[in-house]
Amino acid sequence: MNLVKCPRCDLNYIREDEKYCKVCLQEMKGESRSEEIELCSICNEEPALPGKDVCLFCLREMNKSNSTEESESDTETENVDTATIGDMDDVSGMDEIIPEVEEEETDEFEEIDQEMSLEDVREEEEMDAEDDEEDEEV
Repeated sequence: MNLVKCPRCDLNYIREDEKYCKVCLQEMKGESRSEEIELCSICNEEPALPGKDVCLFCLREMNKSNSTEESESDTETENVDTATIGDMDDVSGMDEIIPEVEEEETDEFEEIDQEMSLEDVREEEEMDAEDDEEDEEV
């Protein structure tokens, strides 16, 4: 009793005495392959939503419970004794936290910042072309 791949689809394994796998037999008979309906992983009663593993009812319940937990956590605040904090300075803004960084300018960027007109660009290209011709002649 050896298993071999189905000669039609070359995906599924069948026994040597069978001609085709169950999937191919269903397709050849013209039967539509019913997709298995995935049940909700929480209640195991309703079909799960597409792309989710829970049904609509359980998803709504989870959203309700999450929103109530968030509202409860918002109402709970810890009272902090200022005496235990110590002598800490208040941070008034981000300027105190971010260190100052000195910007270094290089010659390379200064050339980029200079604007050139089209005439200047053409003249420069012509000069470069003339220089290349002179180099080739030598």
